[in-house]
Amino acid sequence: MDTLSNYIFPNEFHITWTVMIVLYPYITGMVAGAFIVSSFYHVFNMEKLKTVARFALVSSLAFLLFATVPLLNHLGRPERAFYIMMTPNFSSAMSGFGFIYSFYMIIVVLEIWLSYRVEIIDKYNKSNGIVKFIYLVVLLGNANDNENTRRFDKRLVIALASFGIPVACILHGYVGFLFGSIKANPWWSTPLMFIIFIFSAIVSGLAVLIFLYQFVHWMRKRSIDQDCLDLMAKWLWGFMIIAVTLELMEVLSISYENTERWAILRQLIDGKLKLSYVYLQIGLFSIVPFIMLTITSLSKMKNTKVKNLTIWIASVMLLLQVLFMRWNVVIGGQLVSKSMRGFTEYFPGLWDKEGLIVSFLIILVPFVLLYLFDKVFPFFGEKSH
Repeated sequence: MDTLSNYIFPNEFHITWTVMIVLYPYITGMVAGAFIVSSFYHVFNMEKLKTVARFALVSSLAFLLFATVPLLNHLGRPERAFYIMMTPNFSSAMSGFGFIYSFYMIIVVLEIWLSYRVEIIDKYNKSNGIVKFIYLVVLLGNANDNENTRRFDKRLVIALASFGIPVACILHGYVGFLFGSIKANPWWSTPLMFIIFIFSAIVSGLAVLIFLYQFVHWMRKRSIDQDCLDLMAKWLWGFMIIAVTLELMEVLSISYENTERWAILRQLIDGKLKLSYVYLQIGLFSIVPFIMLTITSLSKMKNTKVKNLTIWIASVMLLLQVLFMRWNVVIGGQLVSKSMRGFTEYFPGLWDKEGLIVSFLIILVPFVLLYLFDKVFPFFGEKSH
């Protein structure tokens, strides 16, 4: 639904970048955030994160495989997306994502292959016929497993993880750069956008790992590695403080300048985005999980069930906080007319090509892929019941 208020140019009546462009940075944020959690263990030797290291890495791949689906669904001719590789334009900020995405995909796949190489060799030795041949192809014809190969694989994983951290930051920071470099949009044009997107990506990655880790162990009725969960919760608490502070500082700096830019953005925040930005993103889904994580991080709660439930609820709320942040940036920035005198409105339909049902299915598919992968290579040491 699109409606007008005050004066708006005719070509701005319809929102060009829809909810699909909201999902794209949201999913890529989970990609970068989950990968960085895995790298904390490999690069910085945080042993407490060993429990979730491989799970975080595979989660990163699952979301990475579907990060481009919203963009392809948004395009009228999705097959033309391959032209970005066939006719490369290295000066284009848009095409830059294709190169960064492909390079990052190679890093993640190689790291997963090295991390699961021992399990693949074990399945190769226990298989016969065509299945054995498939495993041999996956192993690139090398089924040797000894102390030397394991040490070499570990060194390669550390090297890839070290190199992957800046690439992961660039992958998601690129989205913030793309929005922040559009000078004609008063809501987007800020150098802080690049940094905000990176930190919010880490928040969403940590939040989805905490959400999945506790949910899987609850379903399997298995005990949780409390040290690992507590460390992830503290990291989540710290990164969400940085992310939310940067978001508020961005608005504060614009309001302090008090230029004609703030005159229109104040109307946007007080009007069209009051519910989604003020009440939901900043109010409910920022302040409440901040209080919850502050309690679990600073106080010594003896009841671990209550503590873990509090952390889990906070992680769910922060996932919604990041989603609303993406909505308010992508959609909110398009509600302001270039005339600086009017606004339009947008809300996705239910069954549309880029509607709510399709959006839900796109987000759901990576979780289904994780479930199927766990059946082949269990994340936590044993197959699902």
